[in-house]
Amino acid sequence: MAKLLFIKASPLPDDVSRSMVVATAFLEKYQEENPNDVVERIDVYTHDIPMIDGAFMAAGNALREGKAFTDLDPEMQQKLTQFDALTQQFIDADKYVIVSPLWNLGIPPMLKAYFDTVVVAGKTFRYTETGPEGLLKGKKALQIHGSGGVYSTGESDLETHGEPYINTILNFIGIETLPSVFVEGVDYDPTRKDEILNAATEESIRRISLLK
Repeated sequence: MAKLLFIKASPLPDDVSRSMVVATAFLEKYQEENPNDVVERIDVYTHDIPMIDGAFMAAGNALREGKAFTDLDPEMQQKLTQFDALTQQFIDADKYVIVSPLWNLGIPPMLKAYFDTVVVAGKTFRYTETGPEGLLKGKKALQIHGSGGVYSTGESDLETHGEPYINTILNFIGIETLPSVFVEGVDYDPTRKDEILNAATEESIRRISLLK
């Protein structure tokens, strides 16, 4: 039995987000083929994702200097506890599916905030004399990435920092990333919407055999 962490990074309803339409079909097929796996879902736009701000950093510095956790403000205690819980949930998973849209050539802000709870020195990577080393080796991730235009090929792939950034972050902490599934081009040619969604769905289902 393995644990799959399914991460949704769009504020749109599942039936409106094109990447989620594909991801939902993928997940149904995945669970059909892997009935013993545990699937945990996190929606970064409805979950309480702690933001790293000045107060958060000051609390971390205070703890490193020897201040007791119980001496922190109760609200900060809760924030740090939630942060650590998200880190541990990510560590405990064996596989990951990240479903995200391309926003202004990057990733949604709440997904960045979520990754800030995941990339933690001493937990998901460590510093060594030869550079940082990822600690989550042996795990795999699949990205289902949506965009209105076409950015996965041609000159436009140099203009986007969404899908490449996510893969870079995952590789940095040791996770093997599978070839991404792109749900793209519907805004460019709305008449091809069904064709694009069906093709992306079929491609995502083919990735199931690789997510072992």
